Amino acid sequence: MLATLIPLFDHTMSVCAYSVFAQKENFLLNPRLLGVGRYDGAAEVVGFDIIENMGLETVAGDKNVFIEMNNISIFADIAAQCKAPHERIVLLLDQEMPPEERYIKRLQELKAQKYRLAIRKLPVGRFEEYREVLRLMDYILLNHKKIDIGKAKVYFSKVYPNIRLVAVNVDSQEDYDRLKEGGGYDLYEGEFFRMPVNKGEELAPLKVNYLELIKVVNDVDFDLTDAAAVIERDPALVLSLLEMVNRMTVNSGINSVKHAAAMLGQRELKRWINTAATKELCVDRPSEIMRMSMIRARFAENLAPSFKLASQSSELFLMGLFSVLDVIIEKPMQQALDMVKVSKEIRQALLEKTGPFSPVYDFLLQYENASWQEVSRQMVVGGIDMDPVYEAYVEALRWFKNLFTK
Repeated sequence: MLATLIPLFDHTMSVCAYSVFAQKENFLLNPRLLGVGRYDGAAEVVGFDIIENMGLETVAGDKNVFIEMNNISIFADIAAQCKAPHERIVLLLDQEMPPEERYIKRLQELKAQKYRLAIRKLPVGRFEEYREVLRLMDYILLNHKKIDIGKAKVYFSKVYPNIRLVAVNVDSQEDYDRLKEGGGYDLYEGEFFRMPVNKGEELAPLKVNYLELIKVVNDVDFDLTDAAAVIERDPALVLSLLEMVNRMTVNSGINSVKHAAAMLGQRELKRWINTAATKELCVDRPSEIMRMSMIRARFAENLAPSFKLASQSSELFLMGLFSVLDVIIEKPMQQALDMVKVSKEIRQALLEKTGPFSPVYDFLLQYENASWQEVSRQMVVGGIDMDPVYEAYVEALRWFKNLFTK
């Protein structure tokens, strides 16, 4: 199984929901599933398996979840497949579900059960044909590049006043800013929030302190005393470190940064500082940036054995963690990496897309985007099994959920 989460933002850059995109088999190894076997087991919704196995809180926190459906699975016993609160689930349909009476009746039943409904990939020319379906929808996903939002806003406000408009394929910050300023859309989905930064911004003094701390601990054989001295400048880091170490060593009563650093040791202190400092750097950025940075870090680390890089898993963790450092500190990636000490292999992967870590980096980006055909191709070429990849991602989600839990 393959699965990933794609966020949907509002006009304040807050995540309001996640779409679960999943694929149960590697189609390149079983092309029959693209043809006559396309609907084998279609009544079983892969997205529900993920929610049931991981728990809704791990998957999406307190956010709603969009789940892909088809014209067969829509008739399945959804409540039996997914025990999550109905109002948190948004069933995502497309034009393959015809606007026929039996489908409309089924959608009415699901609405009565408090499920929410969404539709995507519906051409403008078929809006009238789908009038009865659209009346039941809570969301419609629109490709902003193919629609005049001014006209769409007027149309939907008059004909379907309760439907929320979602702009998809928002690929740049400029597109997001323009769409937000123009109004009309309620939610936005796309790559805009993680696009590379081209020009630098002035760094706040506190961020400089965090970057200095990261630089200290990523130096070869860094001195614990030097790291402790930098940690002591920030009360939040001091409190976080002491709480963590005292949880690990019951009744230890550790109350100094130097003692806590010594208890952790160089390797664990390095890992904690890189994670905690990156989290603090993200405080004034959209929350999804921090989440993505952390999940990429753990996912990359977990992928190490599949790419025959198990001995370098810690470096892969840092590669994932710093893969959006440019977005976090609003500086071009080369400048951002110059402000922290990272290995040549990490620099090659993040700046040039070359070197031994580059295949892992490209794989996690493709996976994150639910580019399943390319993910499947890379797994076939690399002799990588699907199950360890899925487990690597699921464990990364669980790790993130528990990361700062007290």
